[in-house]
Parts: sequence; C-alpha cells; structure tokens
Amino acid sequence: MSAPVRIGNCSGFYGDRFSAMREMLDGGELDYLTGDYLAELTMLILGRDRLKDPNLGYAKTFLRQAEDCLGLALDKGVRIVTNAGGLNPAGLASALRELARRIGVDAAIAHVEGDDLLGRVDELGFTADPAPLTANAYLGAWGIARCLEAGADVVVTGRVTDASVIVGPAAAHFGWARDDFDALAGAVVAGHVIECGTQATGGNYAFFTEIADLDRPGFPIAEIAADGSSTITKHPGTGGAVTVGTVTAQLLYEVTGGRYAGPDVTARLDTARLAQDGPDRVRITGVRGEAPPPTLKVCLNTLAGFRNEAVFVLTGLDIEAKAELTRRQVEANLPVRPAELDWTLARTDHPDADTEEAASALLRCTVRDRDPNLAGRAFSSVAVEFALAGYPGFSLTAPPGNGRPYGVYTAAYVDAALVPHTAVLPDGTAAAIDPVTPTRPLDALPEPDLPQPLPPGPVRRVPLGTIAGARSGDKGGDANIGVWVRTDDQWRWLVHTLTVDAVKELLPETRPLTVTRHVLPHLRAVNFVVEGILGRGVASGARFDPQAKGLGEWLRARHLDIPDTLLEATT
Repeated sequence: MSAPVRIGNCSGFYGDRFSAMREMLDGGELDYLTGDYLAELTMLILGRDRLKDPNLGYAKTFLRQAEDCLGLALDKGVRIVTNAGGLNPAGLASALRELARRIGVDAAIAHVEGDDLLGRVDELGFTADPAPLTANAYLGAWGIARCLEAGADVVVTGRVTDASVIVGPAAAHFGWARDDFDALAGAVVAGHVIECGTQATGGNYAFFTEIADLDRPGFPIAEIAADGSSTITKHPGTGGAVTVGTVTAQLLYEVTGGRYAGPDVTARLDTARLAQDGPDRVRITGVRGEAPPPTLKVCLNTLAGFRNEAVFVLTGLDIEAKAELTRRQVEANLPVRPAELDWTLARTDHPDADTEEAASALLRCTVRDRDPNLAGRAFSSVAVEFALAGYPGFSLTAPPGNGRPYGVYTAAYVDAALVPHTAVLPDGTAAAIDPVTPTRPLDALPEPDLPQPLPPGPVRRVPLGTIAGARSGDKGGDANIGVWVRTDDQWRWLVHTLTVDAVKELLPETRPLTVTRHVLPHLRAVNFVVEGILGRGVASGARFDPQAKGLGEWLRARHLDIPDTLLEATT
C-alpha cells in the first residue's frame, strides 16, 4: 500500500499571510505545496489589472513569495501547484522562469490554460450588459496532473475549482484513472477542507474560545491515501487546532447539498465521516463519488458602472425622523437621480446610553450609476452640503468622494467539450486534456430519514450558538449557512427544530427570499441556501455584510427554546 501523499496549503485568498509559504516549507515534511488565490471578486480585480496592463492579470503576491521560497522548495523536493495564474497563467509561468534564471535555480515550470472564454462570449451565448470583463470556466485537476507527470516543479493554473490544486497532485501521485470517482471524491473533500487555509485550523471558527492558541494559526495539511481517504493536520508547534469541529465547519463552507459537483467528479458530502485521530489529526473516510455533470460552471464578471456611499451618524432622540429628513433632503436636491439609490437604517442606538457611540444609529445611502459623475461628486456634494442644514448632530463616518467602479458577477454553464483544457508542459509542449466521461446530470438528493425527535421536557430560551456552530459565506448573489451540533441528542433536536420556517423567523431579512434546507446526518448538520440575499454579488452589494461571512453568527446569536438536557450537557 502506497504511503499517503502529504499536501500542504499556504494561501486561502489573494491577500493571505505572505509568510505562509516559507512557514509551510520550514515547518515540516511536505510532498506538495498548494495555494488558492482566486475568488469571484478576485477575478474582477485581476480583470481590472489586465485592463491597465495586458501582461498582468495574475496574483503578483505569489511571484514575490516564489522569489523568497522557490529555491527552498526545490532543495526540499516540494512541488508547488497554484491557481495564482488567474487570467494570465502563461504570463505568470513566464515570469517564474525569468525569476528562476535571475536567482540561479533550475525549475521546471508548467501551466494550465483554456479556461479563459472572454473572446467567445457571443459564440457561447453568454449575455451581459455591458460586455463581460472576464469569462472563465472552472477547469478540473487533470491538466495539473499531466504537468506533474511531465516533471513540473511548479504548475500554474488559471481558473480551476479550488479543490483541483489538491486533487491534481493526488491523482498524479497515485496514478488514478479518470473514473476512480470514489478516490477523486475523497481528494475533493480533503481539498475543500484545506483550500481556505486557516479556516480548517481554527480560523473563523464558531467555538473559537475553546482553542488555546489562536494568535497565529498554522496552515493545514492533507495526508491523502491511495483510496482517497485523508487525514487533515498541521505542522507541529503551530497555532490553532485541527478538530472534528474545525473540519466540519470548513466542509459546510460555501456548499449546497449532499452532492458537491466539480468538473472531474461529484463528491457526495453526505457520505463523509469524520473522526478525531489524535491531537490535531482528523480522519475523513467513506466519501463516495459519482460522474461529474456534463457542463462546466463559468464565472462572468462585468464592470457595471460606479458606486458611492455616504454613512450618516444619527445620535440620540428622534432617529426615525432624522433619517426621514436626510432621505428627503438628499433625494430632493440631487441634480439627476442615479440609476440605483438604496437607503439602510441600522438601529445600533440604545436608549439612555452611557456613551455617545452607543446612542447612535447609522443611516447608509448607496448609489450606483454608469455615469461616474452621478455616482460621484453630484451625489457627494449633496450629502455634504446639508452639514449645517440637516438634522441636529449631523456627521458622517467619512466624507464621500468620487464614485468607484463596481462589478456584477453572474454564473453561466457551458458544455465541457467546448472548453479547450490544455496542459503546457515544462518543455513547451501543449497537451490537450479531454473532458471527463461518463457524465451524469446533477440532481438533488432526496431528504434522508430523520432521527426520532427528543421527547418533550423543560426548555430555556438561550442563543442557538450555546450548542450549535455555524459557518456562512457567499456564492454570487446567494449565501449559505451551515449549522452543526456535536452530539446525537443535539442532532435529534436540531434537525426537527431548525427548519426553513424557523430560519425565516430568526432572520427576518430572509423572509421574502427562497431558502432551501439540505440535511447532512453524518456531519450532524443542516445547510441553508439563501437565494438573492447578496443581490448581484459582492462587488456590487450594499448589504452590511456583503459576503455573508457573519450571517451564521447572527443566526447563532438568535434566541430560541433549547431543552434543558442539551444545555446541561454543555456545562
């Protein structure tokens, strides 16, 4: 039986800890080091970079990290796989070769391309107004595997699925076939756990107060076995923790139901079983895989116009009247009304408050328009001009200025056979990667059998988070909230209590929206998908929490009746 392949991750987003690459290389043994730098918003940022300079469009941070660490990685025999190529993987690969020459190391560099469909949006029927700035299909792991099989020390990709940078090394290491769906699915689950970096080792964790050392969490490692099972861990002596809870939280992050679709395999999250396997070691077993869907997801980003915002501080008495006066004054005095004008009043004020801040509410006005002036000075001037003619105590958190460009994200789907997935090997040879066959349409799973509910008994009205953890995040304009508990009795209560109706009652903002619940018994979890809560996506949103990262914590803070027996077990 082959020994597990040891894959560490050193980046969960563009802007993550710069020193993490060196920390992972210095901290212990690895076979591969991966980095995830891309997100829907990042593709928009890189698109604007490419507008300024066609030679850019990749994550420049990675190039600086490689300058510090490429020689160390080669000395240690650690191969690097990253999606930092963004919109220009060939450009980053070329920059890496120049870097290797400059620092005097011999590195075999390869890249994966074909995901960029911007030149084919009309042919493929992708509609957007104005035209998209970026259009990228989510490729899978087989191009990465082909580059590694050809001897690459570094593989740079464009837009692949987040887990693919982990699946590719595992597939190459073990020589998996394209229809080894169970093994591939296990690697996808392991990849999903570690691709967000320290979110698997205690970062953003609901029960963070239980972790002794969270000042500087270590980055995660997946030890993946030949059958696709894995152990999630981290380097010895690093901060944070790897527990069933931290891994469960990350498994629930930005997912929908039990079927987790990708270009290579559909992983059955509902089959994953977690078990603590010693300090900072969690085993993941039992993951089943199915053939992937016949289409690839495409990320479309459009520069939709300009946006601006003014936040008025309303203090003391008559908050609603002050807000109404401000709305009337601003709207009546705009020379031309912008295409979109949204008001939000956050009643953060408290009666008889002992500090001025606690006595204040925030009135936010967000405007959007394709005309930079209508979203810029034409709005900003009106917001400021009433400083001496408005409500008593007028102040702004900061003076509004010029409008800033904003983008809109939309998802599209394309037949996988229409996307040219290409591995450009270290010798410059281009190898075509065929689409995966067979495929299977993606269907929702039926709801599983539910356990018997707890018998009636005394209850106390306390926050849901007293016993339940949560992790939430964004997918375009939608958000997910994964909620889990830690004992079988808590699960019997949670699955019968936290229904769609209950969530809509606890989170009034969701009441007019479509909310779908997915049940994951092996994880003792329910996952809710809230459609449209983020409008047209992160870059365009005016919501207080535009990426829905705090949505789960809001739900945990809401009070409901919890059986005494469950509360006593937590004390």
